[in-house]
Amino acid sequence: RLRAILTTPAAQLVLLDTPGIHKPHHLLGERLVKTARSTIGDVDVVLLLVDGSQAAGRGDGYIVELLRHCRVPVHVALNKHDLVDPAEAEALATSYRALLEGRGDFASPTPQPPLDWPLHPVSALTGEGTDGLVAALSAQLPEGPHLYPPDAVSDQPEQLLMAELIREQVLSHTREEVPHSVAVSIDRVVDDGPRTAVLATVLVERASQKGILIGKGGRMLRTIGAGARLQMEKVFSGPVYLELFVKVVPGWRRSAARLAELGYRGD
Repeated sequence: RLRAILTTPAAQLVLLDTPGIHKPHHLLGERLVKTARSTIGDVDVVLLLVDGSQAAGRGDGYIVELLRHCRVPVHVALNKHDLVDPAEAEALATSYRALLEGRGDFASPTPQPPLDWPLHPVSALTGEGTDGLVAALSAQLPEGPHLYPPDAVSDQPEQLLMAELIREQVLSHTREEVPHSVAVSIDRVVDDGPRTAVLATVLVERASQKGILIGKGGRMLRTIGAGARLQMEKVFSGPVYLELFVKVVPGWRRSAARLAELGYRGD
């Protein structure tokens, strides 16, 4: 569970970014879903984040039913509002209202009481609507002291943040089968004064995936590395030298020992 920290004049929000809830097909998927489910019982407010540029679907309905008996307030963020045609905005929002109210395509053979969860159209890209969302979440937090310093943005170890930044670039630049079969291991970090040197390995399950990640003449791997390095320099406020390798580890998502090494312990 990744924790992001946002401190405003009104509140300090500790945002737990859980894995997406899905039907697991291997041990990694089982552990990710277990982590997401357990997080729901540990928080003061739940934020359901959906792609608001698309109408509500059956997958959204599955998660709504999972959250139906949640004992804390639930808010729904309709992300990607910047992609929504104004003429279609109301129809898209209506599809999510129908989902929460159990109407139309979402009607259940066993009627359920409607859910009065607020909908928040937002855009992570432009920031539209995010101030209102933060205010709505803050209003439902319990009173208490700050848990982190005001300038903290995460409580994660630097190596985990580095691995996530690399993995983010893989997700951004590759398609289909590769992202879900990728893990990143930070093998070595050397701080030699003005520059931080990082040696990392990207793990995949098949040789074909390795070829996709490396690309013709190493072009794709250089693109991934350049993007990750720029993000690392923003986070760590200094120059970064990043060297990436790609390694094939067949079936790593099904290996309990390999998952434990990568931090997916399922606890």
